[in-house]
Amino acid sequence: MVDVVPPSSRRKLVGQPLLYAISVFASLGVFLFGYDQGVMSGIITGPYFKQFFNSPGPLEVGTMVAVLELGALVTSIAAGRVGDIIGRKGTLFAGALVFTIGGAIQTYTTGFSVMLVGRVISGFGVGLLSTIVPIYQSEISPPNHRGALACMEFTCNIIGYATSVWTDYFCSFIDSHLSWRIPLFLQCVIGGILTVGSLVMPESPRWLIDTDQDAAGMQVIVDLHGGDPNNILAQAEFQEIKDKVVYEREVGEGRSYATMWRKYKRRVLLAMSSQAFAQLNGINVISYYAREFDHKAGWLGRDAILMTGINALIYVLSTLPPWYLVDRWGRRFILLSGAVIMGIALGFTGWWMYIDVPATPQAVVACVIVFNAAFGYSWGPIPWLYPPEIMPLTFRSKGVSISTATNWAFNFVVGETTPYLQDVITWRLYPMHGFYCACSFVLVYFLYPETKGVPLEEMDAVFGEEERLDYESERASLMSNAQSDRLSVGSGRRPKITNPAERGWVSRVLYRNDRSTYQPIGDGDE
Repeated sequence: MVDVVPPSSRRKLVGQPLLYAISVFASLGVFLFGYDQGVMSGIITGPYFKQFFNSPGPLEVGTMVAVLELGALVTSIAAGRVGDIIGRKGTLFAGALVFTIGGAIQTYTTGFSVMLVGRVISGFGVGLLSTIVPIYQSEISPPNHRGALACMEFTCNIIGYATSVWTDYFCSFIDSHLSWRIPLFLQCVIGGILTVGSLVMPESPRWLIDTDQDAAGMQVIVDLHGGDPNNILAQAEFQEIKDKVVYEREVGEGRSYATMWRKYKRRVLLAMSSQAFAQLNGINVISYYAREFDHKAGWLGRDAILMTGINALIYVLSTLPPWYLVDRWGRRFILLSGAVIMGIALGFTGWWMYIDVPATPQAVVACVIVFNAAFGYSWGPIPWLYPPEIMPLTFRSKGVSISTATNWAFNFVVGETTPYLQDVITWRLYPMHGFYCACSFVLVYFLYPETKGVPLEEMDAVFGEEERLDYESERASLMSNAQSDRLSVGSGRRPKITNPAERGWVSRVLYRNDRSTYQPIGDGDE
């Protein structure tokens, strides 16, 4: 076993406090994305913003909003390689620094062209952050809490969105160009905090072990398990990660994108599809253009921002249930149910806008609230959790970078085309995205395996790529699962039915592709 440096005399966070502190602070990265996503929706229709940019048309507004996605697309692809070279912590620092610089350029812009440059540079930072934060989060999280921590991360994203909307609302009372410059400047403040804080965060133990920094990796694992170097759970987790690294090296097929595609094509496509439908299902039609959407529904002026702000608070609340549900109900059930509710809400949104009656503004806002709540509970957090879960360590950074690049590519398409489509096909835009929700339901139902509770090093068994893993299982997770089983029996819960024929028809539908062949490796299997 690798020697661990004895703990210093000074007090430091260890165990769960350390885990939650890391999770909250790393989530500032997605907070920034959420803030930027919402801040533009409030300022693009402000009178001083329009005056400064000479009343930009739909194409100019769409470009100003969506060009950030182009920058994010570029660096999200590069982040796979960058994350493997300089580590998760270094990539987090670089992304925060670049985003802060871009925010400063936007704040002090002198015209349309300079604003586009600032948006692109901020996009570079967002691309790095949106790729590396989910990877970092998944690699420090225990299997039985991985889903909950990822959902907490997404909640920070939506808190960032809500913060930007309410900032826009209060700044709308300022009768000067500060009404739109102050919201943009706050990006720099938050980005600066993350830049400094990333310097004191620990590196991912899996990346450290993968780069032969075993002692440093073991130290992080020990800290996450409470600080005791003799903790058997920490030692077992280190050994499984090390065994997996050695196993991948013995295979000796390299780590190129081509090798990843050849070996894990199904996983890559699933990761990409989850992020693509997260955008096609319609969320950014609402988020980026929320205030203009409210205008079209009949809400005018400052009231439009206020309605968007109230909706944002409900949106935040909708992201809280997955903290508890994602590691109990599983990923599939949440995605399937979310797609159904979102599709219905979008259909009714289009219908109310089509009939255009006096009750339309209130009805549309109600439909949007239902849609945002369903998205916040399902297709918001899960597509950020799923890709880093299903990709193996050797290709995790590259695989997640491809899936995140898919998100930004579709994000750009939606952001660029929405102003135009709102004018051309009007109410039909919303049933169109409802159709995409139906497509996502079919895809998840037939192709997505369940991953809840599966250690990252045992994900091959979920995809049937190995009959049985020939290296040690993650002892920490297995013992934790065993404890959970005992607690389930003691609490009077029904035992899990492993035979699909014994399930009711609802369970057979919702868990059609549940990992029926996956079983944690037991003591007698070693």
